Amino acid sequence: MLPKDCHGTPFLQLAPMEGVGDRCFRKAMASIGGFDEAVRDFLRVPRNAHVYSLAKGYEAEELGAIPLAAQLMGSDPELMAAMARQMQKRGAPRIDLNCGCPSNTVTGRGAGSSLLKDPDFLHEVAKAVVQAVTIPVTLKMRSGYEDTSLFLENLSAAQESGVRYITLHPRTKVDGYGPPARWDLIAEAKAYLKIPLVGNGDILTVQDALDMLRQTNCDGLMIGRGSIINPFLFHEIKAHFSKTPYTPTWEALLGYFKTYIAAIAPDMSMRVRVNKMKQLMSFLFKKTPALMERRQTILTSSCPDLDSFMEFSLPLLKEGLCF
Repeated sequence: MLPKDCHGTPFLQLAPMEGVGDRCFRKAMASIGGFDEAVRDFLRVPRNAHVYSLAKGYEAEELGAIPLAAQLMGSDPELMAAMARQMQKRGAPRIDLNCGCPSNTVTGRGAGSSLLKDPDFLHEVAKAVVQAVTIPVTLKMRSGYEDTSLFLENLSAAQESGVRYITLHPRTKVDGYGPPARWDLIAEAKAYLKIPLVGNGDILTVQDALDMLRQTNCDGLMIGRGSIINPFLFHEIKAHFSKTPYTPTWEALLGYFKTYIAAIAPDMSMRVRVNKMKQLMSFLFKKTPALMERRQTILTSSCPDLDSFMEFSLPLLKEGLCF
């Protein structure tokens, strides 16, 4: 079973997200905290890869005391196993296998959610990684590729490979991120599996988290988009279980932005830096209707550098927040 805290709060994970969920975001979220573990955005392991060089993209101590799992994505069992061994050498506490990425550039090479087309091959890849290391190996998957016809077969293949637990995002590859996540499939998977199951998808509020736990009986929660919209969401979930009031502060949000900016690669152009902040804020605006009213004003601003952009946007942001 996955651990719960003394108040019964389920295990909370910060999801890997390609693009916005990069090192800058993870470090900014760590400055606020509230989650038990993060998962790095996937490391591609393409055919003919030099795994030693690729492994340098992972830093176990990136988030300080918060564990950071390494997620691998590929379709060559031997290379995936070799990469897993490198991750273990670099201090990874856990290795997660990506069987869910819906990107056509990924699935076209047989990786990500395309592994869900062939449960036997999924089993082969997962088992190769499990046998290559002594640290826990887990697997994150969608409910299927074009449909859910192989849903139970894929769950069984993953379980029989020896992975410790499965994280399920209950949309198919074809669904992308559009239709509502099918929590009924998480409930079905939980009833079917003998290993723990982490639920993922459409957890945007504390009530969403409680509803998923009640409807699915899953063992833990992985939150992605909801944490970008509300960086304090993990703390708010824990506060519900501990029955201890929690109030986000403007100072903590400023620290979140400061940490994010400090982590941006120094070789990025100023235009790219400003656009990264706009991307981050574009999610935050969805927190309240008042913020949405200011969204277009901030995102279409033509500030030439980060300092002027933050000076322009922060007062508008503060006006729209509830704290």
